[in-house]
Amino acid sequence: MKFTKKHLIFLIAIIGIAFFLSAYKLPYYIYKPGGADALNPIVEVADGYESEGDMHLVTVRGGQATPVQYLWATILPNQEIMPLDKVRPEGVSEDEYFHAQLQMMESSQEASTVVAYEAADKDITIDYDGVYVVSVIEGMPAENILQTGDRITGIDGNVIEESNDLIDYVENKQPGDTITVDVVRDDEQLDKDVRLESFPDIEQKVGIGIQLVTDRRVEVNPDVNFSSGSIGGPSAGLMFSLEIYDQLTEADLTKGYEVAGTGEVDYQGNVLRIGGIDKKVIAADQEGCQIFFAANESGNDDSNYEEAVKTAEEIGTDMEIVPVDTFDDALQYLTDLNPA
Repeated sequence: MKFTKKHLIFLIAIIGIAFFLSAYKLPYYIYKPGGADALNPIVEVADGYESEGDMHLVTVRGGQATPVQYLWATILPNQEIMPLDKVRPEGVSEDEYFHAQLQMMESSQEASTVVAYEAADKDITIDYDGVYVVSVIEGMPAENILQTGDRITGIDGNVIEESNDLIDYVENKQPGDTITVDVVRDDEQLDKDVRLESFPDIEQKVGIGIQLVTDRRVEVNPDVNFSSGSIGGPSAGLMFSLEIYDQLTEADLTKGYEVAGTGEVDYQGNVLRIGGIDKKVIAADQEGCQIFFAANESGNDDSNYEEAVKTAEEIGTDMEIVPVDTFDDALQYLTDLNPA
C-alpha cells in the first residue's frame, strides 16, 4: 500500500491524540492504595535491637490525572478522584507542594523521635530556633512580603519558638489587623508588616497565608537515621515512633507480628487524623499485615478508626483494626499482646 500525505496526516493526528490522552494534565488528582513497607530499612537506631516481626509504613499513591488515568480511575475500585484545588492550594506549584510534603515528613520524623526517646527514657535535647515558612499562598497578604525559607523568630515583640505560637497569636486577631513579623532571611534580620485577612475558603479563620514548620534542633543518643526517600506527609509519625522505640528497647515490641498503622503524632504523643485511611487499610492488607492502628479521635463517629473498620469489613480482611488516641495506647496494646 502506497503511503500518502493523507496517511501521514492521519498518523500524526493519532500520535497527537495518544500523547494528549497519556500526558496532558487535567485539573484533578487521583488517590489509590500505595504500599506497606517494613520500617527496618527506613529507620535505623545505632546499635538498635532487632525484632521478629515488622512495623510497616503505609502509603497512598497520588498524582495529577491525565485523561487515561482519569478514565481508569472511574472504572477501577479503590481509586478516588479529587479536584486539584482541593489537594493543592491555588497559587502553590507542584514543586512547592512536593517540598511542603517533604518538610512535613521531616517534621513527622522529628516528632516521632522525640516521642519515642522520651518514652524509652533515652538521652534527648531540644533547642528551638523559630519557625520556617514552607510556602506562601498566592493572593494572601504574605505574598511578596515573606518568602519560602524565611525563619520567623517573633511577632509584635513576642518570641516565636513553635508554629503553634504563631497560629495561637494570630487566631486572636481580626481581619484588617496588622502584625509585625521578625524574619531572618539570608542571615539578615528583617521586620515585615503584614495585614491579616480572612481565608476565602475557611469560615471565621484569619491569617497571612503561609504554611509553617517549627525549626527545632533535636539531638539524641544513640543516633537515629531515616531513609524515607521521596515519601512525604506527616501520616507515618505513629509508626516511626513505634519502630524507634522498638529498636531502642530490648523487648521485642512486635511479638512476631506484622504491624501497620497510620496517624500523625505530635510532640506530646497524640495520634492525629490523616487522609486516605481506607486506601491504607487496603495496602496493609495486601502486604499481609495482621494489626492496623488508626486514630480514634476520642471516639468520634467519623473517626479514622471507624472508617478503617468499615473498609476492613468491605474487603473481608482478618487484620485487627485497633483504635488509638496516643502513642501510649499503641505501646500498651503491643506490650499486652501475646506472642504470635
